[in-house]
Amino acid sequence: MHLLYLDDSGSVGNAADKHVILASLAVFERQPHWFSQRLDEIAEKVWPAAPKDLEFRGADIFGGKKQWRGVPKDVRFEIYQEVLTVLATSRHVRLFGAVVHKASVSPNEPMEYAFEQVSSRFDMFLGRLHRNNDTQRGLIVLDDSSYETSLQSLAREFRTQGHRWGKLHNLSDVPLFVNSKATRMIQFADLIAYALRRYYYNGEARLFDIMSNRFDAEGGVLHGLVHCVDPTVGCNCHACRQKPSRTPIGLSPQIVP
Repeated sequence: MHLLYLDDSGSVGNAADKHVILASLAVFERQPHWFSQRLDEIAEKVWPAAPKDLEFRGADIFGGKKQWRGVPKDVRFEIYQEVLTVLATSRHVRLFGAVVHKASVSPNEPMEYAFEQVSSRFDMFLGRLHRNNDTQRGLIVLDDSSYETSLQSLAREFRTQGHRWGKLHNLSDVPLFVNSKATRMIQFADLIAYALRRYYYNGEARLFDIMSNRFDAEGGVLHGLVHCVDPTVGCNCHACRQKPSRTPIGLSPQIVP
């Protein structure tokens, strides 16, 4: 089984957030222990007295908040880079992300729209494994959020009624919701989401460039990252420069300033 750990950045209700971002990492069921152990080792550098109690969240690390208060800015950034390098240098992880411009998908609910993008692309990845004689089921694991009820219902509808590109064929159950403090893997997903936020909101590519090679791709086609925005606006982001994967009718992977 492959597990997809997923977290978000950007608020649907906050007018200042023009995008919502959903980011995730997919790993084989035996891998979470190893990845969590690596994050524990990094935590010992910052919080040696109780490393397992240190939570890695992108906004806290960047802003020097909570347990990261008092840690020098350059050290915090180096830690962030080190965590993303763990992902970038592993052959056992695939990244998925959807950056959705809220106004472009209106009146659709943008977080549900982003979830549809990520879950269908994860299902497509599992389908490729099946065609290569490596049949695997998938399970989506998300951070606790106000979207729990709607996303569970949406995933159930995907399996029975389908989404705009077909049905989900390879998921074993509806999404599982957990507290981010309980699993390092959700913390990895949060760091991916915040790095995407810095890239799309601030034009800052230093963190994004570290992990960009791990977004799911095959044969020169980028499947794992999509930027959904009105097609009338040009964009030169990583997703939009690639040979386009499938996107909804009426949208193209372009950025909105």
